[in-house]
Amino acid sequence: MADGEMISIDGKNYALDELTDEAKTQLGNIRAVEVELQRLEHQKAFAKTARNAYARALQEELAKVEPQQ
Repeated sequence: MADGEMISIDGKNYALDELTDEAKTQLGNIRAVEVELQRLEHQKAFAKTARNAYARALQEELAKVEPQQ
């Protein structure tokens, strides 16, 4: 962390170099979770795109079959 680097939490500014080791650890944990949440959001978008493609392919195949009444 750079000297004099600041972070804003709940509308309050803190100097990173003045945080306790435990606060720095928890901040690192939060940052790691944010990265993981972003990765999961991308994975979710990928899965939704795949689902839509499968649904379109199914519709194309169902068009070849006469529905039963």
